[in-house]
Amino acid sequence: MAGHIAAGVDGSPQSVAAAHWAAQEAVRRGAELVVVHAWLPNVRPAPIATRDSTEQGWAERVLREAVGSVRAAHPTLPVTGRLIGDSPVPALLSAAEEADTLVLGSLGLSRAAGVLVGSVSLRVTGRSPCPVVLVRAGRSAADEHLPAAPGLAPDEIPTIPYRAVVLGLDVRNSCDEPVGFAFEAARRRATELRVCHVYEPVSGESASEGAAAAEHAVIALLRPWREKYPDLSVATTVVEGRPGDELVRATAEAGLVVVGRRITGSRFGERLGRVAHAVVQHAECPVAVVPHE
Repeated sequence: MAGHIAAGVDGSPQSVAAAHWAAQEAVRRGAELVVVHAWLPNVRPAPIATRDSTEQGWAERVLREAVGSVRAAHPTLPVTGRLIGDSPVPALLSAAEEADTLVLGSLGLSRAAGVLVGSVSLRVTGRSPCPVVLVRAGRSAADEHLPAAPGLAPDEIPTIPYRAVVLGLDVRNSCDEPVGFAFEAARRRATELRVCHVYEPVSGESASEGAAAAEHAVIALLRPWREKYPDLSVATTVVEGRPGDELVRATAEAGLVVVGRRITGSRFGERLGRVAHAVVQHAECPVAVVPHE
């Protein structure tokens, strides 16, 4: 199926939030939504088990409830449920092969343990051939928009302007894919694109020289994109510091943050870079991780 968005669900609150975010994005794109749930068939089921009490019955119920929830919120959106008999990571990667974008739930940073949890989402994000958007539990359609006046009816939310899209720009690598994803995301939302480039000082280079070189590189890289999207408002920020920390700060009021993931072709497997990893851990808004060469 071409031109569709896939959402992985497992019954958790964050996966439900991901499915609804994916539905909203599908509406914005005029695309179809495929809701995916993975389960491993039990090769030796209990002889007296009923269908509803088996793992398959539970898996079907998880998928049915997620699809029903999305359809109730978006009755005109084409939604398909897909049950895949495999473990979660290969199942979701299979879905990503066919999708334009894959949307998954994310737990972000566990404040209690101080470590990143949600290993399936991380492993899939680090290997997916298509962009992956990570969404935390509790996100709603209203969170993508600027604060509304008290008493606003739910059906009036779409009339409120969207929050800005933030792009973390790395000028050292070819990054057309994440840049294009961010420009398109801002265009679809009719909102501002804020481009943030954080550079680290080079030995033997003065602070003014480093800033000037970084600003020149950003201007040169964005020039063709500004020409392609002449009506889009684009603001750029070039600062010295730690890229992960600065980018997280830049996303405080954002509706979506976009970062790139370089495809390395490592025989040990792909994984998130340190900047993308930091943003996935700490950004409060949904995070789009876009693979690029």
